Amino acid sequence: MLRYFGWAYGVTGLGLVLAFWLGWSYSGSLSGAFGFLMIGTILAVLEISLSFDNAIVNANKLETMSPVWRRRFLTWGILIAVFGMRIVFPLLVVVIAAHINPLEAIRLAATDPARYAEIINGAHLSIAAFGGAFLMMVSLSWFIDDEKEIDWIKSLEKGMRHCGAVRGVEIAFVLLLVLVFAMVLPPEDVGTFLFAAVFGIVTFLAVEILGHLLDASNAPGQVARGGLGAFLYLEVLDASFSFDGVIGAFALTQNLFLIAIGLGIGAMYVRSMTIMLVERKTLAEFRYLEHGAFWSILILSVIMFAQTLVHVPEAITGLLGAGFIALSLNSSLRHNRLFRAEG
Repeated sequence: MLRYFGWAYGVTGLGLVLAFWLGWSYSGSLSGAFGFLMIGTILAVLEISLSFDNAIVNANKLETMSPVWRRRFLTWGILIAVFGMRIVFPLLVVVIAAHINPLEAIRLAATDPARYAEIINGAHLSIAAFGGAFLMMVSLSWFIDDEKEIDWIKSLEKGMRHCGAVRGVEIAFVLLLVLVFAMVLPPEDVGTFLFAAVFGIVTFLAVEILGHLLDASNAPGQVARGGLGAFLYLEVLDASFSFDGVIGAFALTQNLFLIAIGLGIGAMYVRSMTIMLVERKTLAEFRYLEHGAFWSILILSVIMFAQTLVHVPEAITGLLGAGFIALSLNSSLRHNRLFRAEG
């Protein structure tokens, strides 16, 4: 395990030391320092619990990528994930929402965290609508595929698989759900919600199209192993997964720097889990594990839509996602035992 999680352990130690120092700097007391240390630990655990499905989907995509782009994702990609989504993204939200420059956003985060958190929470509707639409497209595109061969929850997955013969059915379903939510939202929120949700759908389609164009080989009808297109897909996917964790983190603390430390630690464990899943061929060994991940993504997308109306605790999101993955793992182990018994 040290081979896979060595870097994660190192970042955990460094991050917790920084969290303790940050607490001491802000409060000047041991109680304040230990308080920051505790919140940083909770944030890291929250990020890990919300990201099991992310690691599984990453591993599935990485298996189809060329070795060069696989290495690039595990190096550049993790830098983008940690610094881009956990630091730059919250700053960018404030820059756009408050119409201020990046330096002013950093000053606001350092000197007026309550106002900073208020601006972030004010952008929650757009973030939830975009993330919900994008992640629902990701999950439904995987389930609604007539070339998919293995079903876990057979009655549901078989029906969705047969729908794959109808082009664009997943887009129609997501748009229909968006319209349903638009009808129950307050009138003043409808325009913002519709724009963000449709933008999420368009982003998914644009990444898919760009991926096919970038990864197409010179030979007609042939597709090269995953390259830049797959890299971009995984980065946008990671961004969508991160929305929930970044927004939820402000319920625990309003300090941007502590949030970056806690979520950054969690992101390193996601990277380590991804490498382990790829190198140990875990997805091939556990037949239904990937199914559990995509069901988890589908549930997360529904929760993100629901959060435009009501608050859903992050603990529920994490438990539901982990629950589906645990059930799919159990089904995979049971299938392996039956297969060995019959053999």
